[in-house]
Amino acid sequence: MRYLIPLGLFLVLVLFLAIGLKRDPSKLPSALLDKPAPAFRLPQLKEPDKTFSAEDMRGKVWMLNVWASWCVECRYEHPGFFEMSKTVPVYGLNYKDRPEDARAWLGELGDPYVLSVSDLEGRVGMDYGVYGAPETYLIDKSGTIRYRHVGPVTEKVWSNDLLPLIQELNRQ
Repeated sequence: MRYLIPLGLFLVLVLFLAIGLKRDPSKLPSALLDKPAPAFRLPQLKEPDKTFSAEDMRGKVWMLNVWASWCVECRYEHPGFFEMSKTVPVYGLNYKDRPEDARAWLGELGDPYVLSVSDLEGRVGMDYGVYGAPETYLIDKSGTIRYRHVGPVTEKVWSNDLLPLIQELNRQ
C-alpha cells in the first residue's frame, strides 16, 4: 500500500513526459494566429533613412522572416528563401542584430529579401511573440497572420505547409 502513491506519481510523470515528447517544438502556439499582424514602422536595413511597415503590404500575401547574423539556424535556412521569394514576397526582420553585421552577412550570403528592416532592440519581435531567430510568419492580404513557423523553414515545411497555404490565400 505505501508504494502505491509513489508508483502513481511516477506513472503520472511518465505520462506527461510521453505527451511532451510527441509534440513538435516548431509548432509553438501563437496567440496572434488568425489575428491582425502587429503594426510597426522600422528603418530599412540597407537604407536607414527609409522605413517599412506591415501596412505597406496590405492587399498582398507575404512572408516575414525573423533572422540575425548571429543565428546559426538562419544560415541553414537562408538559401531556401531565394527560391521561395520567386513565389511570395519575403521580407526580413533583422532581430537584435547590429546593422553593420547584418549587412555584411547579406553581402556574404546574398539577399533573398525584398528588403529587411532593423529591429535592433527586439520590440517588434516581442509584439509578434518571437522566441528567437529564425521564425517565419505568413501574412494574408488583409494583414492577418495565417501561419507561424519557429525554427528554420525546410523544404518539407515549404512544400507541405507554406506553399499550399500561399496558393490558397492568393486565390481568395
